[in-house]
Amino acid sequence: MLEKNKFIENVVCPYNAQTASEGLPADEALARSLVPPGTAELRDFSYVSSELPIFISDKCVGCMACVIECPDTALLAKVVKEKDLSACPTEQKELYVKTTKYWTSYEKKGLEPGLFTISIDPTKCKGCGECVLVCGEHAALKMVQKDEKLVEDTKNGLKFFKSLPPTSKEFINEKLLVDFMLSPDALLYTGGAGSCMGCGEGTALRMMLAASGFVYGPHSLGIVASTGCNTVFGSTYPYNPFLVSWTNSLFENSCAVAMGIRARWDQMGLQKKKIWVVGGDGALFDIGFQSLSRMLMSGMDINVLVLDTQVYSNTGGQASTATFLSQNAKMATHGEYFPGKKEYRKELSNIALMHAGVFVSQTVCSFPNHFYSAIMQANEYPGPALVNVYAPCPPEHGIADNAAFDQSKLAVMSRTFPLMVYDPRKGSRFKERLSLKGNPHADQDWYHHPTTKEAVDFISFARTEGRFAKQFDKAGTPSLVLQKAQAERLENWHLLQELAGLAGR
Repeated sequence: MLEKNKFIENVVCPYNAQTASEGLPADEALARSLVPPGTAELRDFSYVSSELPIFISDKCVGCMACVIECPDTALLAKVVKEKDLSACPTEQKELYVKTTKYWTSYEKKGLEPGLFTISIDPTKCKGCGECVLVCGEHAALKMVQKDEKLVEDTKNGLKFFKSLPPTSKEFINEKLLVDFMLSPDALLYTGGAGSCMGCGEGTALRMMLAASGFVYGPHSLGIVASTGCNTVFGSTYPYNPFLVSWTNSLFENSCAVAMGIRARWDQMGLQKKKIWVVGGDGALFDIGFQSLSRMLMSGMDINVLVLDTQVYSNTGGQASTATFLSQNAKMATHGEYFPGKKEYRKELSNIALMHAGVFVSQTVCSFPNHFYSAIMQANEYPGPALVNVYAPCPPEHGIADNAAFDQSKLAVMSRTFPLMVYDPRKGSRFKERLSLKGNPHADQDWYHHPTTKEAVDFISFARTEGRFAKQFDKAGTPSLVLQKAQAERLENWHLLQELAGLAGR
């Protein structure tokens, strides 16, 4: 058995000290491609960015949005009772605040209230700033320039934060899904992964693990990962951010591997243990599609999380069948003769729900209740389940490092990536099984901005991303191929409306 402490001492510490290349001996773990869980917790990314978020406590309402959306587990939240702060350093006390959510409402009920706080881990934060954008009008977070004192003070605050007892269950409302990450059982992704700043995949993985761990416990699931960005940033030797059983298979056969594991677990009496296949659109839309389809038809209790970036992000942004018509990507470049991607996008969610007896959801991280609900329903469903999540990739989509939240939200508003839930248990007809709840103005072609009254369509979405920049001339007029792409997105939306019984209203 691999001893984690011994591995940390013999392998991780030399890597952290940058001495591993000078003579680290080969060991049994390396020979067997083993990495203990959670070793990425010891990885330090404080050198990546010149900025760090600071917590402005008196403006915080305890909404948890920043904690949920952080792709690197660099923001942690906790609710503690006032008596727990007896040993709190004076300079730290002001960071523990009375919010309506955890103090006032509990006082009114005659219950002992709690103080809410957010602590920042400077060794995990890469400085993307998404937390500040997500916090929005509350302005309880602010990016500031780093210096040695700030980093040291932040580390001391985190050290005290971790010394406090975990959030009591009385402060975690199971019906309020955004509170999941207050529970230690939900924090199954340590951060320290080698993902890009603002990675949309990291947030999706954290949220899937949070919803599964909170409901079923921290030892309730395992992951079979397809080769791709998620395996590269999730298993950069010797760093592993996962606190659950995790294995990386080849690009195309993760679903087949999961079927084997499921069969063996069932044989061992572990029917209640959840298994999640994780892969990008390259692995599951393309090369692994046949294996996925076979798994969906097997009837086996296996869940699939598709991290849909619309490109092969891991190999430099090559086009996949998930790439949008007119998108600029490698092997579908925009130039004098070729106007970007010429093929229509494959709709994996639409195809998946045509497999008999499969639960399907299409969702985004910026609608956390919808996302969490999709994961919970997939876990509860006694058969194959597929959750396709929009995962913005800042470098390949041509968006800012802090933009994943806003872009995934805009993808829903513009019908670029509609929300859906298809549950075969809901009835015998498609319109009973398929729900488009969560999409704004779901009975109309386009959502219209409440102030400007302008349609939020695919072209308005494309204007915000670098991958479509060449489809606009100097005057901002969209190209013919981009207009064709918009018509294709509307056609897909009309199909979903018809299947959900919303057409013609």
